[in-house]
Amino acid sequence: MSYNDFNRKHRRLAILRHLEACTDYTSNASILTDVLDHVGVTSTRSQVITELQWLKENGFITTQENGDFVVATATLSGAEIATGRSTHPEVQRPSPKA
Repeated sequence: MSYNDFNRKHRRLAILRHLEACTDYTSNASILTDVLDHVGVTSTRSQVITELQWLKENGFITTQENGDFVVATATLSGAEIATGRSTHPEVQRPSPKA
């Protein structure tokens, strides 16, 4: 697996974990970019938007778009991946809780 593939899988998991932790399972692309930077998966806004599109295509989130402003909401499938209840080969599996 290439370094870019490794980062992509971690980026997807970090997005889903953040959405799962939010009260309404919802956040916007700008906040997600900051969250990813904070957890050590430095990402451009373009990378975040690309991953949101991928997560949407795979049924893990829904999005609402208003121009450049994108709001993402986790689906049940996305929340299950975030918590490790289910897996997908293109999303990093979460580590077990201590």
